Amino acid sequence: MTSENIQHLAAMIIYMLAVVCIGIYFAKRANKNAESYFLGGRSLGPWVAAFSAEASDMSGWLLMGLPGLAYWTGLADAGWTAIGLFVGTYLNWLIVSKRLRRYSTRLDAITIPGFFSKRFHEKKKLILTVSSLFIIIFFTVYAGQCLASCGKLFMNLFGLGYHQMMIIAAVFVLFYTFLGGFLAESASDFMQAVVMIIALVVIFLLAILNAGGLGAVIDNAKSYDGFFSLLKTATPSTETVNTFGAGKSFSILSIASAFAWGLGYFGMPQVLLRFMGIRSEKELTRSRRVACIWLFIAMGAALMIGVVGRSVPDINYLSNAEAENIFIDTATRFLPPILAGFACAGILAASISSSDSYLLISTSALAENVYHGIVKKNATDKEVMWVSRISMALITVIAMIIAWDSNSTIFGITSFAWAGFGATFGPLMLFSLFWKRTTYAGALAGMISGGAMVFFWKLVLNGRGGIFDIYCLLPAFIVSAIVIVVVSLCGKKPAGEIAADYDAVAANKQ
Repeated sequence: MTSENIQHLAAMIIYMLAVVCIGIYFAKRANKNAESYFLGGRSLGPWVAAFSAEASDMSGWLLMGLPGLAYWTGLADAGWTAIGLFVGTYLNWLIVSKRLRRYSTRLDAITIPGFFSKRFHEKKKLILTVSSLFIIIFFTVYAGQCLASCGKLFMNLFGLGYHQMMIIAAVFVLFYTFLGGFLAESASDFMQAVVMIIALVVIFLLAILNAGGLGAVIDNAKSYDGFFSLLKTATPSTETVNTFGAGKSFSILSIASAFAWGLGYFGMPQVLLRFMGIRSEKELTRSRRVACIWLFIAMGAALMIGVVGRSVPDINYLSNAEAENIFIDTATRFLPPILAGFACAGILAASISSSDSYLLISTSALAENVYHGIVKKNATDKEVMWVSRISMALITVIAMIIAWDSNSTIFGITSFAWAGFGATFGPLMLFSLFWKRTTYAGALAGMISGGAMVFFWKLVLNGRGGIFDIYCLLPAFIVSAIVIVVVSLCGKKPAGEIAADYDAVAANKQ
């Protein structure tokens, strides 16, 4: 290991120790009871809620997947995806956050499956069970993406084996999440959000300077057909560096497909839990502003790092998977080793902040919703938390299996899990909060149809050309919404306590 590698490693160890210290600090409060462990006792401040929501949501995809896509095909695909995500973030904070905070408090719900179950006062716990299973499936995929980010980071930075590094990252994340639960996770996510945005902005500015300035970057990007356009996409060669064929039109269907990423936010448990966990509904307005500003700067910098990368001398890739190293390579090239280590800790920050969220929410689905809600209703908080930790270890192992292929793209893994959550929970969340006529049967049918359509579209229809190449989130979201409406209208109107709860929340009562 070279002296530069040692400095990189030292910086990352310092960062990881800081994360562990946060976990230890919050461990006592987190283990007080299940609500403290899974939702932090609804005590998040507005800045922590905003930063932790965005950091846990973005993951290594922001520092590796998005810049890599922008480097590979240009502005169109990555740009419309970023625009869709920004619009989705704003609308989610504006429309969903306050109503969900109020509703979940009234129902005393501390998980998303628990909220859906209590919203419809179900007795057979079908919604609780099915939603918990979907969370486990899609978050395990998501956790795999985070571990893949860590593996690629250490492989590229230290020249070490991908699989060994991924396993070490998994062990660290598992140990850290064991310690402090939701509060520790949210507090560290706040710090990690700060690290991420500083790293992105610094690398972006340094890349521009070393590429000859913004003007030179734009001129170079325009020289590749379709690269610097939102209406065309570039077609890079996989054999000769910086060689492109004729650009392809980025159709209305493609724009809708990329923009549809924004729909995913309405069903993202890691973000929705921050709405539920904030200490006061009144502070959500400030959180929305903070979150949107952070996201605008972070995604803008990440997108442009990929574009600028095409103008940086001696940085060349021949595949999208390779291009996802653009952030790491620019950091190590333009920063002193110790600072490069801290910059790359931004990737570690993103991956940790997301994977601990995914593991915690997945295991809460098993421990709190399935074990405590169905298997053993008189289970103590201590039992629930131990079941959670055992489940967490098992899910981590499965996530490592998913991430085992070092050639898979982070963007590709993320897109599938994102579609799964968006279609399974997004329509149901919106209808649960804002349509009184939603029935138990409609909720269950809509959730199952949305999740099933993601698999069917992705595995069976996708790749057949034309409309079938659209991002699976969009058709699955539409199908889920239609099923909820049709099935609900075919049944009796909700009455009794279900209607009373809805009316109270709509009237701004908890």
